[in-house]
Amino acid sequence: MRILTKYIIEKYLKNFIIILLSLEIFFVGIDFLQNFKSLPQSANLQLLYIFYNGFFTLTLTLPLSIVFAWITTLIILIKNNEYVAFYSLGAKKGDIFLPVLSLGLIFLFILIVLQMTPLAYSYEQKKKILENEYFSSTKSDIFLKYNDNFVYFQKLFPLEKKAENIHIFKIDGKDVIETIVAQKAYFQNNKWYVVDAKVTTKPKDIDMNSKLTIRYEKFLNTLDGFQPKILDNVYEARNESSLLDAINAMFLLEKQGVNTSKIRGNIYNQLFVPFFVIPILFLVFAYSSLNSRFFRLGTFVSFGIFGTLIIWGIFFFLYKITSSGVLNPELSLLLPIAIWFTLAFYIYKIKIKTI
Repeated sequence: MRILTKYIIEKYLKNFIIILLSLEIFFVGIDFLQNFKSLPQSANLQLLYIFYNGFFTLTLTLPLSIVFAWITTLIILIKNNEYVAFYSLGAKKGDIFLPVLSLGLIFLFILIVLQMTPLAYSYEQKKKILENEYFSSTKSDIFLKYNDNFVYFQKLFPLEKKAENIHIFKIDGKDVIETIVAQKAYFQNNKWYVVDAKVTTKPKDIDMNSKLTIRYEKFLNTLDGFQPKILDNVYEARNESSLLDAINAMFLLEKQGVNTSKIRGNIYNQLFVPFFVIPILFLVFAYSSLNSRFFRLGTFVSFGIFGTLIIWGIFFFLYKITSSGVLNPELSLLLPIAIWFTLAFYIYKIKIKTI
């Protein structure tokens, strides 16, 4: 059945590429025309805007294209009587469906890998271009708790991985036992390097002769793992971030006793929600027809397309609710996905027996 597998893969890939490009051009083109007057005059920035918007749109269009391409492929096979011919030659259901399922999973894994890269911040980058802030990435007056420290950055430069006017207060219970003050700090090797720091230390045993100890350090490293991009995300209260940054932020904030429901929701949305299309592939296959004479094309296409959009809309709605902090992400995202998979495969098993 290698010839059959190759044939189906070629058919499906052709339809997938056409549909994906069509959806990308449609969504990116509409957005570009709507915001054309607000974009900078620079052609380079306009191209960057299209590029970032293209990847941001890909998170939507790729899962939808996986399903729409499968629907289109099945329609072509049924209408040309190729579908029934495959079964006549001894092909099994798995010989027809498994190549498409494998490709769908590969595409989804590629999407997940891409969201581990800086491309995950495409929406942020295109928004900066639109607001003429692409070349500025300064954040001001950041004050956060990290382990036994309270950290204040007057200015943070996330892209340059540096900060200015730094104050670090080391806490023991309710007492401030040490302060570090410096004008500049740089993030390298997963830690902050403070330059020309003034360190003031409170004595452990306080008596009449006790006094503060002040020393000056030319180069001091501290705050291991306190990444600038995580700082930026927390400061902006941003839900969308790269998968790796979201995971790092979750572990960091959990150690500080901070609620991580929004970050967990973002992780689940990138890792698990795109796979909502897999049960749809099974259902589309189960509800297809062997014979073109009895094939209800309009009903098949309508239920396939609108059903996919409805399921996607439900998970999008659940993610938005989760992002607001109203619901626990395990209950609002993971549980519905598990229910959807269970229900879809139950319907598939019942329906496939009648084919």
